[in-house]
Amino acid sequence: MTGLLPAQEASITPRHDVGSLSDLKLFQLEQHLAEIDADLSQLAQASLRGGVGSIGYRSRTHADSATMEWIEIELESEVPIDEIVLVPTLWRDSEKGFQSDGFPESFRVLAKSGGSPDGTVLAAYDDTSRILPRIAPLVIPADGISASHIRIEATRLSPRAFDKNFIFQLSELLVFSGEKNIALRRPVNCPAPPKHTRPDIPWDKQFLVDGHTPYLMDAATGEKSLPFLNHPTAPSVLTVDLEASLPVSGIHLHAVDQSDTVPQAYAGNYGIPRHLKIVGANIADFSDAVTLLETRIESINDTGPIMMWNVPEARCRYVRLTEANPAESFRIGFAEIELLSEHQNVALGKSTSNPGARIPYRPLDTLTDGRNLYGNILPIRIWMNQLARRHDLETERPRVMQELALRYERQKKNLRRMSWLAALLVAGSVIIILAQQIIRRRAIVQTRERIAANLHDELGANLHAIGLLGDFAKKIVERKNATDEWGDLTEVIDEVRVLTEETGETARYCTNMLETKEIHANLVEEMKRTADRLLSDLEYETSFPDPKSLQHLKPRRRIDLYLFYKECLTNILRHSNATRVSTELTATERGVNLIITDNGSGLSGHEVPASLRRRARLLGGNVAVENLAGGGTQITMRLRPRKFLWLN
Repeated sequence: MTGLLPAQEASITPRHDVGSLSDLKLFQLEQHLAEIDADLSQLAQASLRGGVGSIGYRSRTHADSATMEWIEIELESEVPIDEIVLVPTLWRDSEKGFQSDGFPESFRVLAKSGGSPDGTVLAAYDDTSRILPRIAPLVIPADGISASHIRIEATRLSPRAFDKNFIFQLSELLVFSGEKNIALRRPVNCPAPPKHTRPDIPWDKQFLVDGHTPYLMDAATGEKSLPFLNHPTAPSVLTVDLEASLPVSGIHLHAVDQSDTVPQAYAGNYGIPRHLKIVGANIADFSDAVTLLETRIESINDTGPIMMWNVPEARCRYVRLTEANPAESFRIGFAEIELLSEHQNVALGKSTSNPGARIPYRPLDTLTDGRNLYGNILPIRIWMNQLARRHDLETERPRVMQELALRYERQKKNLRRMSWLAALLVAGSVIIILAQQIIRRRAIVQTRERIAANLHDELGANLHAIGLLGDFAKKIVERKNATDEWGDLTEVIDEVRVLTEETGETARYCTNMLETKEIHANLVEEMKRTADRLLSDLEYETSFPDPKSLQHLKPRRRIDLYLFYKECLTNILRHSNATRVSTELTATERGVNLIITDNGSGLSGHEVPASLRRRARLLGGNVAVENLAGGGTQITMRLRPRKFLWLN
């Protein structure tokens, strides 16, 4: 076992001090839970043994929990102590499962020696210590203090399950110095114990240190191994060859497990000699044999899943186990034989022998293969520590799970809040964007109104002033009795007057265009009026659809379409020398078509004039021109519906 214990303990030590769970971050909690699960997968199970046998120590019963009870173990000498292990007595609750029975609620552990008769308190527990409920051992560190006696003082008792009387019970007490249980089968002192009427009573004080625990050796690793049992006709003798002379100071015998069912068949002392004698020798014929152990199995209480003895150290190579009474007809067998030398199992992997016939499926090498029906066999101290560690982790795991659940729920709430906040931010952003657009459009409208006002006031005033000056000049000419030459000037002044009136009318018209909220609400009427005004000196014809067919066009599109049409008529008047013009406008769900034809001089190069290309681009339509064979030009503009086209 030297070198094995530190490695085993390291594998079950927490990876970090978690402190308060509320102080850990979420990823630390998740990591801690993963570490707990990883550690649990490496720890022995607290599998409980079946059948009958010793229970341990039971004190007198009391009506009051605040009653002192104590037990004291006499060690062989004053030795350094590393750990004290208290194993509770168990009972099965129909609702809660297995629970400790009579384990004290408040107690203290003392180490006593010759120089300190009152003892040194190694540990003290009360109601706040949270050591109950438990079925696992309680491991108490002693830090190497030297002691000749170990004393447990129970200051507050717990009730016994079946009658609720207060009692102090323990299944086993182990005291480790290194890896050796120095309390094994040592004398036990206590107050006057209850009187027993039967000699085979299972809760005598000596059962507190007999090495029998309520657990089966169930490690987390290793394959199962069937126990050895000799043939009914073979002698009840087993011999182990250690292959070298070694100092043997301890013996552990693992009893035969008849079945892996729960509960097991009644095991009793099956395979264990009633008068067990173990001898050691250095010569194969045992001519120099010395007795290592001789014990009698008086009752079922003297057996258990693991029977342990500390024996006087003796050097030997061969160890023989036998039934000391030749008259007994008996089958011998064990799941494992451990022979301890300096706390190591020196029988591990060594050869064994049994004279006579064999049972094929129960080979002899299973006696020293280090395994039992459940897996690997652990050193006792490591086994107790693993069971205690499992209890601590299984107690802590629900707390970690609960804290994680609270954190996850808090995360969900925060996520919902963030989702609502994000939705509000998006809605707020949309509202801000819309508000900005409204403000921007309002600014545009205000600017438009300001331009319209300035245009109306300044341009109208100037034009009116020009008209007045023309009238004034005309009056002067008339007063001077103008000649024919001055008469021509009068005609020019009249033309200036007409032009200023037309320009003023145009300015008022443009002002109305900028100020009105429903620009070109009746597009067809506007186009007709423009054709009547611009083409009054020409022969022209128009074909326009029902005004309602153009209502789906938004105001901006109506303006652009009107201005495109006006630009076409203006170009015809300025450049084509045409005498006849025709206009055809059609509007359907598939689009708007505008065709303007004249009989003028046509276009050179079939190129669309730049002004018409610009207007068509603003409108979002396609424009084409064609010189006709008989003379003249045809301008075609097609406006097809596109995404968002009617919305702008």
